[in-house]
Amino acid sequence: MATAREIRRRIRSVTNIGQVTRAMEAVSASKMRKAQERVLASRPYADRAWEILTYLASQPAAGKVLHPLLEKRVIANTGLLLITPDRGLCGGLPTNVMREAVAFLHRQPGHVRIVCIGHKGSEFMHRYGGDIAADFSGIPDQPPLTDITPIAHLVIEDFLDGIFDQVHMVYTQFVNTMVQRPVTWQLLPIEPAAAEATRTLSYTIEPDPETVIGEVLEGFTVLQIYQAILDAQASEHSARMVAMRAATENAEGLADDLTLSYNRARQEAITTELLDIAGGAEALAKGRAAAR
Repeated sequence: MATAREIRRRIRSVTNIGQVTRAMEAVSASKMRKAQERVLASRPYADRAWEILTYLASQPAAGKVLHPLLEKRVIANTGLLLITPDRGLCGGLPTNVMREAVAFLHRQPGHVRIVCIGHKGSEFMHRYGGDIAADFSGIPDQPPLTDITPIAHLVIEDFLDGIFDQVHMVYTQFVNTMVQRPVTWQLLPIEPAAAEATRTLSYTIEPDPETVIGEVLEGFTVLQIYQAILDAQASEHSARMVAMRAATENAEGLADDLTLSYNRARQEAITTELLDIAGGAEALAKGRAAAR
């Protein structure tokens, strides 16, 4: 059994860890609130923008493709935009995203090249043996759209140049503080809206769908990538706050258990000392009686 001194040292260590995790929880909570506000504020706009894109893509074009980003091809090369955290300590979120990405890789018949956003994704894909085309780590919290535009243009240009025949995104969709869902979503080519959906939509397009889609399609595609990054960041901060809260509670519980063990060890030590004193006194008394 550990001595009282060893237990006291462990209590100090666990208490210090609990203080660190509590501070990390507070920081993550602050970042989480800001990230949630941004993702929830921009989501309606991003959803409506995607709805308009798919509606435009479904418009008749007299036997031709309205825009190269709508062109469907035989799939030989696939681009994967993998969005992960830069840091750990956020529970099982990185593992869930990697599992989703690996499942996607196994489903693809052709070659897959990966564009990583986040250090955790690039680190895993290096170990896994994935073909990493580009690595964008260190994306700041609350990134401006100008920081995301070069990433989006890289993906779009590779699709237009025929390097990618399709582009998918794997990221964590923010649902709420406790739920973050890894999803796979086809970014390019843009899938036309289903016939049932187009019947419920009514847009006036001037001067014509081809002109409009040529103006807005790339910008709206950039917006979808930006929204996915906001979702991933809100999910990361939420998962980290929950993980640090659980770590703090575990540290407090462990410190309580160690304190109980420490008190028991002290009581045992005191009891042993008292027995030794009593035994010594009794032996001394017997020795004096025998001497008389």
